[in-house]
Amino acid sequence: MGGTVAAVSSNGEYSFTKPNRESITLLAGLGVEGDVHAGVTVKHRSRVAQDPTQPNLRQVHLIHEELFEGVAGRGFRVGAGELGENITTRGIDLLGLPTGSLLRIGDHAVVEVTGLRNPCAQIDNFQRGLLKEVVGRGDDGRVFYKAGVMGVVKVGGVVRPADSIAVELPDGPHRPLERV
Repeated sequence: MGGTVAAVSSNGEYSFTKPNRESITLLAGLGVEGDVHAGVTVKHRSRVAQDPTQPNLRQVHLIHEELFEGVAGRGFRVGAGELGENITTRGIDLLGLPTGSLLRIGDHAVVEVTGLRNPCAQIDNFQRGLLKEVVGRGDDGRVFYKAGVMGVVKVGGVVRPADSIAVELPDGPHRPLERV
């Protein structure tokens, strides 16, 4: 089971979108080198306000490129990095992975999936109505989140577009992803 890196993005300043890069460097235990969300403790403003000592389970944000194709059918134009992700993937069901899955990216990097991205109202500031496309309720009444997954860097390394991604599922009973 695997896929590829479609794009990589980072930003050293707080901004909803992140510019695409030729490569990013993942740092073990920290996140994306030079990215505003890198660090051992939380960096997202709302989480810092709650408790700045919380561990940073959101060091790396990954979104599946297929999401962009899905929302395009509803009139939204979204490109890599525009929803704030660091790594845009292709060919992996990120949302279907269990908690603790390892993503082996390129030659060295390893990211452990910690949970689902909890999309915020900034998505509607980017494009009005887009939030309803990435968070909503299914026919069974359960809330769904489609804005990607979050992870922590277990092994650092350089990541580039076209790098391969291999998925390693955790042992034991699998826990579904929850918001982090």
